[in-house]
Amino acid sequence: MSSTFAELTGFQAVVQPREPVSVGERIAASASVTEGLLSTWEFHNWFTGRRKAGRFSVERVPFSELRGWSFEPDTGNLVHSSGRFFSVEGLHVTTDDGPHKEWYQPIIKQPEVGILGILVKEFDGVLHFLMQAKMEPGNRNLLQLSPTVQATRSNYTKVHKGTDVKYIQYFTGAERGRILADVLQSEHGSWFYHKSNRNMIVEVDGDVPLDEDFCWLTLGQISELLHLDNLVNMDSRTVLGCLPAYGADDVGGDGFSRSLARSRSPRAGALLSDVDLLSWFTAERSRYDVRAERIPLDDVPDWTRDEFRIGKDDGRWFNVVAVEVQAGNREVTSWTQPLIEPSSRGVAAFVTRSFDGVLHVLANAKIEGGFLDTVELAPTVQCSPDNFDGLDFRPPFLDLVLSAPAERIRYDTIHSEEGGRFLYAENRYLVVEADENEAPVEPPAGYQWVTISQLTALIKHGHYVNVQARTLLACLNAMGHLTDD
Repeated sequence: MSSTFAELTGFQAVVQPREPVSVGERIAASASVTEGLLSTWEFHNWFTGRRKAGRFSVERVPFSELRGWSFEPDTGNLVHSSGRFFSVEGLHVTTDDGPHKEWYQPIIKQPEVGILGILVKEFDGVLHFLMQAKMEPGNRNLLQLSPTVQATRSNYTKVHKGTDVKYIQYFTGAERGRILADVLQSEHGSWFYHKSNRNMIVEVDGDVPLDEDFCWLTLGQISELLHLDNLVNMDSRTVLGCLPAYGADDVGGDGFSRSLARSRSPRAGALLSDVDLLSWFTAERSRYDVRAERIPLDDVPDWTRDEFRIGKDDGRWFNVVAVEVQAGNREVTSWTQPLIEPSSRGVAAFVTRSFDGVLHVLANAKIEGGFLDTVELAPTVQCSPDNFDGLDFRPPFLDLVLSAPAERIRYDTIHSEEGGRFLYAENRYLVVEADENEAPVEPPAGYQWVTISQLTALIKHGHYVNVQARTLLACLNAMGHLTDD
């Protein structure tokens, strides 16, 4: 830079009157800075350049053209010849509660634990996050902003015989830096069976060589990017959702922005104490009898396999398809694989209310067949609305979210889900304000009001908060300096 970072931003004089001492203060300081080592214009120019520099293509192919993949003759399971990576099998789920008490479906079984990690480092006293422009075959626009490391164990142990995973040494082994967050988190329980990834944030002090597909961004810059459709990928969002608590104490006054700021503070008043909230969640986990049994893919009823897809006979939910991929900047530059393709775009929304000036989100203790435990905390609404067309049942609060007037919608962005396993899987992520008639203080069974601080604390525990809710937490935190009342 031709000028120092402080000269360009005025950060030291205006935003930072004293040296931040806690991790939370340092993260909050980074969240307040929207011009870092790269300006906003420079980032978008760099990202466009990475898109043009890559050789990316994804083509649907028949299952017969998958290389290294085949359907087992005895089970019909779709497996890789190495015995690694993942398989597509069948699942039979029964539960004693809810509108759907039994169902069958295909599901991805990927037992190995991957690493999703973001490297952070101070530049001129401001934390920057090392982000990667990474191609995933299932992304709508292929290239999205990913964590520093996004790798399965097969990737970073080189089962695929590809090149080394860049920067993996900072998350494993002797070169590992200072841990700011490290927790096992679930992935999509509707499409993965007992899948977990290690979500890590690691700080380093020394020099870090910068690869051309990576850039350093402040948290404030990433927050701005979280307001753009299909740019920050799911793996980045889940890691950002695991950040240690940061934010202002009681800032006074009324309005959504101020109630959101108060909600981040552990000193803010919550409807339920932390002990009562944990007790409620434990009771929710205990009251369901959920049984999820892996079965042969050939034994899944009402699903049909043809040359190009495995799909439900009524066209709802999702298909299993096959693709051929070319990606010039990946550890392996060409491969084929199966992907899950949803039938339609989903909605993931938090309904919110302010109680005594403190924002609360309405969380749902949700059953998903692939969860390691019975339920995890999910958004108020999490579904694909088209799947319920013509049915008697509609998920609670779905119509409230879909019919919300513009002035009640505080966040509205389309984000892609896991592009390495899902094809064009997108959710419309929403934060919607409600009044006392639409969302009462005593919510329906299975729902509870939670502050942002409480949700952040629960994420320190693995398998408490699902991936869609972690995305929405990252989005809520991104609203801090951008939301106007």
